[in-house]
Amino acid sequence: MYDCETCSRCFNSWYACRQHMNDTGHWGVRYECETCDDQFLTQWEVEEHMDDYGHHAPKIPCETCGRKFYNQRSADQHMNAMDHWAPTWPCETCTQKFHTEGAAEQHMRAKSHYKNYCHPCNRHFDNANNLKMHLNSKIHRGQDVLCPFCNAAFTTATGAAHHLETGSCKRAVGLNRETIYKFVRSRDTQGVITRKLLEWNEDDNIQYKANSRAYNGAYWECYLCHREFNRLTALNQHLNSPVHKQKLYHCPNAKCKKQFITIAALFNHLESESCAFMRFEKVQRQVQDVFRGQRAIAF
Repeated sequence: MYDCETCSRCFNSWYACRQHMNDTGHWGVRYECETCDDQFLTQWEVEEHMDDYGHHAPKIPCETCGRKFYNQRSADQHMNAMDHWAPTWPCETCTQKFHTEGAAEQHMRAKSHYKNYCHPCNRHFDNANNLKMHLNSKIHRGQDVLCPFCNAAFTTATGAAHHLETGSCKRAVGLNRETIYKFVRSRDTQGVITRKLLEWNEDDNIQYKANSRAYNGAYWECYLCHREFNRLTALNQHLNSPVHKQKLYHCPNAKCKKQFITIAALFNHLESESCAFMRFEKVQRQVQDVFRGQRAIAF
């Protein structure tokens, strides 16, 4: 008896069975040898056949010409001999790839295809942040931010604020970090950028001077943070810097929780656009309003 490969019918002859499967499309699945024309009813049978006769087809392709090989070693030998390795160094902008890093660099330099690239200066930067810092430097920005008192020119609002907070402005005698805070706080009635402090030390601008007891036998040590310095003058500079003073300001972005000791640090944070609250250009426009404006502070 001859069984149909799909349904349950049986036939007395192979001819009748074959005619039935031809008429009804009841031939079962055939597994073909990868090399010869032999066919098999199961995957196991075809695998056994190809193992016995070495009929497995080559499967490892050349990266360039499409030839296939039985193993990776043969493919590698071919690609080495024929220089058929595919290019692997990509351009940072377009879809082209190159065989060497030098060729990719040459292409990107010729086409200005660097991802982080300053076209006017013909300079390439390692990352987007370095490029942004370069574009916001005085090379491109000039010095358009003026001190509202002495008209000294600065590239950024941070520079102008630092100039005032350190008491460097000769036309703003008595202006420093503490007096600036009191002035800004008086206009920032809604606490947009200033913190509402439970205690405010009027003598926060006192100058401190370490004595011999700060020497621990090897270094001059800060008693607050235990940072060590090679020289007493360096320790005194540290003690009189804003490092250990109260944080007076906060980012105006409600989603950003960062606080700052100086308004210069606040401006620097905003200029970096790290919290995406405002663009660099807007920060520069705000500096005049913060220090000399009459209306309430708003960002």
